[in-house]
Amino acid sequence: MRNLFSNRWLAGATLMACMAAGTAVVAQAPLAIASGRVTIAGTSNVHAYTASTTTVRVTRARVSAAAAGVDFWDNALQPGAVEAFEIAIPAATLTSPKGDLDKNMYKALKVEAFPEITFRLVRFEAKDNPAGTRAIGLLKIAGVEREVALTITTTRGASGLTVRGSLDLLMTDYGVVPPKAMLGMLKTDPKVTITFETALTVPTT
Repeated sequence: MRNLFSNRWLAGATLMACMAAGTAVVAQAPLAIASGRVTIAGTSNVHAYTASTTTVRVTRARVSAAAAGVDFWDNALQPGAVEAFEIAIPAATLTSPKGDLDKNMYKALKVEAFPEITFRLVRFEAKDNPAGTRAIGLLKIAGVEREVALTITTTRGASGLTVRGSLDLLMTDYGVVPPKAMLGMLKTDPKVTITFETALTVPTT
């Protein structure tokens, strides 16, 4: 059971590198993204809110040469198959159904000074945890970088793998002042949850 979870979170790290519809640069083992989305969810004194994006740029992703071939998905689940990855999300692509919140959200995220939210893998933690596995990395928001632990689950499908994950954090830990709207009448809570889901396939051509 321990090896099973270890293998799955190694695969999850590969998939997190491609969390949304961007271009993946993966050495020796090309990947294609069928779909993806990253969402930030929070609450306020008026109502709950969400902001999401499907734009993620992969700045670094490396899979070992041993993973390539017709048995790619099985090979990718083996320890050591995922060697490195980094991703960047343009903060200004996050949008909310509540349009009046976006402008204040961008201001709070300091998008002009720090246009990208980035994540860089540091290490994996293999644990016998039915809820999923964990990937440890450095998350940078508004110019502040902190170590985080992402909970990941993966599902094998007929044409590839789907990865899902989540992370709870406090905006104030990154120097982000919780945004306001409606002339200050709407005040958001500093705690937010980041979730992501993406489906990966191997290109057929």
